[in-house]
Amino acid sequence: MSKGKFRYNPKTLSYEKLERSWGERILLGFIYIAPTLVLSIIFGFIIAYRIDSPKEKRLRAELAEVETELVEWQTRMERIDRITEDIKRRDEELYRSALGAKEFPNELRLMGMGGSDKYKHLEGKSNAELLITTAERLDELESKLHAQSISFKELIKLTKERENRLASLPAIQPVRNSDLKRVASGYGWRIDPVYKTRKMHWGLDFTADVGTEIYATGDGVVEEVTQNAWGYGREIVINHGFGYKTRYAHLSKFMVKVGQKVTRGEVIGLVGNSGKSTGPHLHYEVEKDGQKVNPIGYFHSDLTPEQFEEIIRISKNAFKSLD
Repeated sequence: MSKGKFRYNPKTLSYEKLERSWGERILLGFIYIAPTLVLSIIFGFIIAYRIDSPKEKRLRAELAEVETELVEWQTRMERIDRITEDIKRRDEELYRSALGAKEFPNELRLMGMGGSDKYKHLEGKSNAELLITTAERLDELESKLHAQSISFKELIKLTKERENRLASLPAIQPVRNSDLKRVASGYGWRIDPVYKTRKMHWGLDFTADVGTEIYATGDGVVEEVTQNAWGYGREIVINHGFGYKTRYAHLSKFMVKVGQKVTRGEVIGLVGNSGKSTGPHLHYEVEKDGQKVNPIGYFHSDLTPEQFEEIIRISKNAFKSLD
């Protein structure tokens, strides 16, 4: 006997087999499968939004690596910043002080450090806060390093000027005089050997045989090579720059010409007895900013403190010049 559903008909007083329409059958079928569809949608949502796909897992791992790298960069930037600050401190307290340089303007150290608008394009990105912080630290470091490079360029320029100045300074004796016995007359009022009158002697006289080598006492350019019948006789004037000039008089021979560059210790001529000279010697003068000064104060490069004191004593004991 086939299975089916029956309904009692009171009119016929009998049971009649219940026949369903197609609409009822479809509705009934939907009711049966609806829970399955709902559960499928729920599980699909969970799978789609709660469980990462292999690609998403890879992207999340890469993002985590980037975050780790950014944190490491920040740590390294902190170390670099500490080193930069140490260099800045040395710059201000040591280098500039030693070179006599002015303080580096603070506004130059802060240049290029702009506002937050320049990082607006990073907002909304993954790890935006970390990205912005890192960008700010990089810009700050770049600004500090750029300012420091400007400061160092200035210090290098000052150092070169100082080196040139020191090399140009007339800082050695113009003839070999290790025993200090060649100084015959010093700077100051002396008795003129010819006129026997009191006269200002503007330099130092070094006794030496004719033909003794004469040295440039500092780097410079030969400004004058002159031969006079009287006075200084054969003389050389060197312009050392920085306001310094030196004069070498009573020579027997020139070893340089006008316009020639010379370096400290270079032979420029030979001792003689020309002009108003009463014996073979070298008359040596130093000029600073147009004023003749005592040359003995510039012999610090080739004399010990004891020798320096001795040569000053010897120069003061001579009361008569040789020219």
